[in-house]
Amino acid sequence: MPYRRLPNTDQARLRALRTAIRMEEQNGYNKHILTFKKVLDARNFLAQFEQQQRNYLQSLENQVKANRHYQQMISNTRMYISHFIQVFNMSVIRGEIKKEHKKLYQLEPENHTVPDLSTEQAVLEWGRRVIDGENERIKNGGMPIYNPTIAKVKVHYDVFKEYKSSQKMYQQTTNRNWEELISLRQQGDQIIVQLWDEIEEHFKNEPPYTRLQKCREYGVIYYYRKGEEELSPQSDQV
Repeated sequence: MPYRRLPNTDQARLRALRTAIRMEEQNGYNKHILTFKKVLDARNFLAQFEQQQRNYLQSLENQVKANRHYQQMISNTRMYISHFIQVFNMSVIRGEIKKEHKKLYQLEPENHTVPDLSTEQAVLEWGRRVIDGENERIKNGGMPIYNPTIAKVKVHYDVFKEYKSSQKMYQQTTNRNWEELISLRQQGDQIIVQLWDEIEEHFKNEPPYTRLQKCREYGVIYYYRKGEEELSPQSDQV
C-alpha cells in the first residue's frame, strides 16, 4: 500500500480541503464518511485560509508597486544631491566659495569628487550633510548655491525619507501577513490529517485498490515507495 503525504504547497492544501468538502456534499452527509464537525471545521478554515492568501498577495503587490516609486525617489534624490555637490565644488574651484567652507558639509577641502551615493544610507547621510552645511553657510552670510537650490534638494530628500518610511510599513505588513499564513498552514495540515484519518478509517475494510481509489477521490494524496509495485484492479482479486 502506498504511503500518504501531506500537501507541501498552498494550492495543494486548498485542493485537498476543497475535494473533501465537495465529495461530502455530493455524497450527502447521511453516509457519515466525515463527521459534520470535521467538515464544518474544514469549511470555516478554508474560507479563512483563502482570505489570508488574498491578504498576503495583495500586500505583496502593494509593496512591489510602492517599491517602484521608492526606487524612483532614491534615484531623484541621489541625482539632486550629486548635482548640488558638483555645482558647489565648481564654485570652490572658481574661488567663489572658500574651500574651508567644505568642512561645513563634511567634505574634504582638497577633494572635489562626489562622494559615493550608491546606497540608501549614503543618500540619507549626504542629503542631511549638504542641507545642514548649506543652511549653516548661508546663515553665516554666504551666497546660496543655485541650480539646484538647497530648497529643491530638500524637497526631494524629504519625499525620499517619507517614501522610505512608507516602504518599511509595506514590508512590515507583507511580513505580518506571511507569518499569519505560515501559522494557518500548520492549522490546515492538522485539519487535513484529521479528515484523511476519517476517510481512511471509513474505507479500511475495502480491498487495497478499491480503498486507494476511494480515498483518492476524497483528496487523500498517496505516493509509491521506490520499487513498490503499484496497485491495480487485479490486486483486489488476490
